[in-house]
Amino acid sequence: MNRLTSRAIRRFALAGALLCGALVAHAQTETPVGVWQTIDDHTGQPKALVQISADANGDLSGKVIKGLGANDQPDRRCTACTDARKDQPILGMTIIDSMKKTSDGWDGGHILDPENGKVYRCKMHTEDGGQKLVVRGYLGISLLGRSQTWVRQQ
Repeated sequence: MNRLTSRAIRRFALAGALLCGALVAHAQTETPVGVWQTIDDHTGQPKALVQISADANGDLSGKVIKGLGANDQPDRRCTACTDARKDQPILGMTIIDSMKKTSDGWDGGHILDPENGKVYRCKMHTEDGGQKLVVRGYLGISLLGRSQTWVRQQ
């Protein structure tokens, strides 16, 4: 093989590797898997970091990994919870469970609001190339709920 052919093969391989890396990065940002900064509905200030991960079936769950601002108290507990999370530390608590991929996002799961202890049905989808996550908690039908927009953390 001459030098010109060898150089062309290396360039082609490098271009392919870069393209594959870009496609993988794009696919990762289009899913909710990752760390998200939640925003307080009342103050508009950052509230917590939630890590969303997928299990072997592809179902998503999310847990609180850090409180922010006034919520940065490692000993805070879910005193308002009425299920097995009653009086458990909020830090490390799973607040999102059983989210399944649908044609327009993820649905079928539940989300806990540790402030009031209520569990809501949940649906979510990404926006802005996967940099924002719109999370909707609702009772009964999706019209009876509220949405929050979370911001992806690097």
